[in-house]
Amino acid sequence: MSDKEHSGDGRIDKWLWATRVYKTRSIAAEECKKNRVELRDQPAKPSAIVRVGDIIKVRKPPITYTFRVKALLNSRVGAKLVDQYLENLTPESEYEILELNKLSGFVDRSRGLGRPTKKERRELDRFKGVGDLSDWWDED
Repeated sequence: MSDKEHSGDGRIDKWLWATRVYKTRSIAAEECKKNRVELRDQPAKPSAIVRVGDIIKVRKPPITYTFRVKALLNSRVGAKLVDQYLENLTPESEYEILELNKLSGFVDRSRGLGRPTKKERRELDRFKGVGDLSDWWDED
């Protein structure tokens, strides 16, 4: 067992941060508070205790990732070492949803962000099927 590993149990927000599921520990804690993290099929608080073998579900719209805990950590590990600490059980269908979302090219605009840029407006026109308006003018 290395100095980064330990046996027993640990906080879920710390484990999610250490295994690079979330960029910062505070983001991991915030997502737990928003009920986007499930531990043992129950919404997890940031201080929930995680054990080896637990199944964790993380909702990052549009998909839900599923992980099995292989080992616990005291500190953050490099990206190449993450596979030693978690097993990705996310179904292939979830990744297909992500691919479809990327291919659709849909830009998620929250209400009230202002008017679309010229480029966004042209993409919307193409998407909606608004054709060329040159046939409206009679040039005799």
